[in-house]
Amino acid sequence: MVRAVVFDVGETLIDETRIWTRWAQRLGLPAMTFLGVLGGCAALDRPHRDAFEIVRPGFDLEAEMDRWALDDPHGLRTGFDAEDLYPDVRPALAALRESGLGVVVAGNQPPEARAALEAMDLPVDAIRTSDEWGVQKPDPAFFAKVAELAGLDPTEIAYVGDRLDNDVLPAADAGMRPILIRRGPWGYLHAERPDAARATLIDSLTELPALLAR
Repeated sequence: MVRAVVFDVGETLIDETRIWTRWAQRLGLPAMTFLGVLGGCAALDRPHRDAFEIVRPGFDLEAEMDRWALDDPHGLRTGFDAEDLYPDVRPALAALRESGLGVVVAGNQPPEARAALEAMDLPVDAIRTSDEWGVQKPDPAFFAKVAELAGLDPTEIAYVGDRLDNDVLPAADAGMRPILIRRGPWGYLHAERPDAARATLIDSLTELPALLAR
C-alpha cells in the first residue's frame, strides 16, 4: 500500500516554459528555436545542457549564469515562482494530504529551488533538492534518501515524474511505485516508449488521489 507520494519538480510541478524562454532571450534566439532544440535533445536522449552547445558552440553555461546574476541580481533568471506552478498542483497535493498520504517534493534542483518552493506554501510535508543531498537522480542513492526522508519502506512510496531515465526506471528499480506524467517534452516522448509500461501513466496530478486509493 502506498503511504506517501514523492514528486519531481521540473515539468511535474513546475512549468518550465518561462525559464527556457528567458534563456532564449538571453542567448538572442527566438523562443521557438531554442525550445525546438531542447525538444530535440529530449527526443535524442541528450541532456538539456547540449541545447546550449548546439546553438552556441563552446558555450560556458556556468560563466554565463554568473554574468546573468550580475546583470539581473533580483530577477528570476533560471529560477521559478508560484506563477510557474501547473494549475493542478495545489488541488492535487491538498487532496493527497486529506486522504492521509504523506506528500514530499524531491528532485534534481539547486538549493535555491527549495526556498522558491517553500515560499509557495504548498501542502507538503517536506521539500529537498539533489544539491542538498549531494546526489542526483538517477543515482540509487537519491532514491534511498527519498525513502529515508519519507520514513517508509520504498514499496510504500509512489514517485511521480516526467522522465523514464531520471524518474520512472530508477524509482521502479528502488522498489517504489513509478508514475509518469505526460507533460513537458520528456513526458510526452517517454510515454511512447516500451519502458513506460513499467509505470502508471497519468495526464494530470488530480488523477492521483483516486488512483492511489484503488
